[in-house]
Amino acid sequence: MKVEFLAFPKAFAGNVAVFVGAEKQLLATAEAVDAAADGAVTRALEAGRFTGAKGQTQTVLGHSGDVARLLLIGVGKGQDLDARAAEELGGVVAAEANAAGHTAVTVVVDPVKGSRLSPAEMAAHLALGVRLRSYRFDKYKTKDKPEQKLSLQRLTVVLAAPADARKAYGQLEPVVDAVFLTRDLVSEPPNVLFPVEFARRAKELTKLGVKVEILGEAEMKKLGMETLLAVGHGSGRDSQLLVMKWMNGPKGQAPVALIGKGVCFDTGGISLKPAAGMEDMKWDMGGAGAVTGAMRLIAGRKAKANVVAVCALVENMPDGNAQRPGDVVKSMSGQTVEVINTDAEGRLILCDAMWYAQEKFKPQAMVELSTLTGAIIVALGHERAGLFCNDTELSNRLRAAGAGIGEKLWRMPLGPKYDKLIDSEIADMKNVGGGRDGGSITAAQFLQRFVQDGVAWAHIDIAGVAWSGKGDTITPKGATAFGVRLLDRLIAENYEG
Repeated sequence: MKVEFLAFPKAFAGNVAVFVGAEKQLLATAEAVDAAADGAVTRALEAGRFTGAKGQTQTVLGHSGDVARLLLIGVGKGQDLDARAAEELGGVVAAEANAAGHTAVTVVVDPVKGSRLSPAEMAAHLALGVRLRSYRFDKYKTKDKPEQKLSLQRLTVVLAAPADARKAYGQLEPVVDAVFLTRDLVSEPPNVLFPVEFARRAKELTKLGVKVEILGEAEMKKLGMETLLAVGHGSGRDSQLLVMKWMNGPKGQAPVALIGKGVCFDTGGISLKPAAGMEDMKWDMGGAGAVTGAMRLIAGRKAKANVVAVCALVENMPDGNAQRPGDVVKSMSGQTVEVINTDAEGRLILCDAMWYAQEKFKPQAMVELSTLTGAIIVALGHERAGLFCNDTELSNRLRAAGAGIGEKLWRMPLGPKYDKLIDSEIADMKNVGGGRDGGSITAAQFLQRFVQDGVAWAHIDIAGVAWSGKGDTITPKGATAFGVRLLDRLIAENYEG
């Protein structure tokens, strides 16, 4: 999509969108258009239920001049119009344009009284919202009719200071490529995206200056990563450990480590999942997908920070060589695990990835993302990710980062009584405990046993937010890329030197 920012023209033409405030308050351009059209806009507002509330739309057709279609967009109250709200307005524009089959649309950004955003900032975030909403994973579709495809190809944003908007948008544009990378990875079918292919695609980040290393099974075996490797025993595809480094911060400063769960397909193994819905398990690598997208964004904007990422990439399949319930495996840390349920595999690969990151890079903080438990969906639904953390400062930083971009977190408890539930009678721990009760918490307790002393650690369970069956204003149905912007903002606001 081509995006351009222009000054006000002498006259508007084509498909034009203008702002209307709360209580049907016409902003400057809408007011001017109304006057030129002999009150056509006012009459349209009087004829319907449109009030100017945020996200509301109303179309006025054939009112005057060369404007073929005038879209009124409600921006609501100015004090509520922040960056996220501006992006959502862009999502509304994209949805309306594509639904109508328009190839081009012009959006006029007038100052909104009470908003903390300048018109330039508003224009940039609106354009970002248009781009993020205009995503569709359709590479395997061969028979779509033209009316079934996205039509919008050109966005023109008109405002008084277009140069400022271009600069602001230039700083935001890397978000699009990073989010789209993650959405692509998570959307790919499992026969296309398996561990080796995932790692190959991640290696393309070297073009941006990311140093990428890929460890194969022989290398992981030498390191003692038996818990990770055991998960992939039933698969005919090799497991991989993907390591990405972006060291552009102060020399000698300890990095932040990002850890991602990359189960490219999860059948549950011998503890086989029910057939219904199993096709969704292609996105059980959503954590690794988000971490990879975050590294692309961090590198794309050339962050002045030291960040390393470690993603454990496996397939969990059942065959005669698959690990069994009752097996005992030894982790890289030396701790042993009794495998009670082979479908609780994410924590088995993450514990080795976390330990490797700590031993290799000595991070000052470690943040891990994973589609780890269905229990977190029972607790929080699809509105928030579950946050488990051993450090209040890191927890506050993550929640603040997520609040600003709409990636909301809810801090969940940890504690000795929960931890005791995963004690094993024959090994150091078992991979599940307590039955169905507190399942997301006991999973986090398992991971916490692999956090070294002095390391600030956070586990974010994104099982309920990595994929959306409905979509939202700036996210189409499917892969959400939740976590990409969250991790980038965490770095930008707290760890750049």
